[in-house]
Amino acid sequence: MLFTKASEYALLSMICIAGKEESMDVDSISSELGISRSFLAKILQNLARAGLLNSFKGAKGGFVLARNADKITLSEIIKSAERRKATVFDCTAEGIDACPNGRTLCRVNLMFGELQEKVDEYMDTITLADIIGKERK
Repeated sequence: MLFTKASEYALLSMICIAGKEESMDVDSISSELGISRSFLAKILQNLARAGLLNSFKGAKGGFVLARNADKITLSEIIKSAERRKATVFDCTAEGIDACPNGRTLCRVNLMFGELQEKVDEYMDTITLADIIGKERK
């Protein structure tokens, strides 16, 4: 899987924000999660641009979920954080006809293309609410 710290921090931030009644600012989230403020700010901006968070400026500014947690998928969070689709391998991102090495018959793509489809389907079915629910158990 090509998940990075950006994916991890995006998911942790979304969980943190979802658990609060009021908006949370970057400093509060950064402090609570122990994440670099500047890196986190970029991630939160990407999530806001993707329509997953609403951001507010000013003294009571910060971030809140743009939709209910049960309407935000893991796939959306990862794609917004990484600014690309999550893939098993780079070459499985666009399907069998899009080999970056120009191969028409790539064994890796043939083998893992089906796995990519299953990963995509699974990530589309997991919501932020599901993740929060498992965390509380």
